[in-house]
Amino acid sequence: MSDKFQNKYRIASTRLQNWDYRWNAPYFITICTQNREKYFGEIENGKMILSKQGMLADVLWYEIQHHAKNIDLDEFVVMPNHIHGILILNGNDGKHGNDGGNNRNDGDNVETRHALSLQLKQPEPSPSQPPPTIGQQRFQNQGKNSVSSIIGSYKSAVTKHANRLDLAFGWQARFHEHIIRDEAEYRRIKNYIANNPAKWEEDKFYK
Repeated sequence: MSDKFQNKYRIASTRLQNWDYRWNAPYFITICTQNREKYFGEIENGKMILSKQGMLADVLWYEIQHHAKNIDLDEFVVMPNHIHGILILNGNDGKHGNDGGNNRNDGDNVETRHALSLQLKQPEPSPSQPPPTIGQQRFQNQGKNSVSSIIGSYKSAVTKHANRLDLAFGWQARFHEHIIRDEAEYRRIKNYIANNPAKWEEDKFYK
């Protein structure tokens, strides 16, 4: 792929199993509340009215850049039962998983379980057993400025402060992430996030 995002990132078409989520790239993040409960507030006349939980989710998103390295935050919105945001890793390394374009990611979204407590032991390579893929080693990268560790810390912070204030709240165990691959896709996702409140009744999370 020759297209670049913001003239910086040449995102190779690659199977997600061979993608390291510490690599520099823009990521479209979606996190839902537990059972899609409307903890964050309501939409009125096309505008989001934040609850106390929603205010926490909003404020603490912008705190991410103060607690993680090489992070840029782009478009973001809190909806009644989920959040959308663009998270950009910028400066971790120069790798982009370029495989010459032979591998292709056909999935739009990846569901990632935040499990900082899980550690997959890397097996010793042997002549009869190939070394593990990046995907198989992924949990070993937790806590090293990966997308999962950053989002896990954000989720934990919102939950912690909601509990401290005795507010009913819970996150869905998984979150959705999508690698933004070019400028056109970036613009489309950015507009989708910005217009989400006005189109709430058309949203797949509405019911």
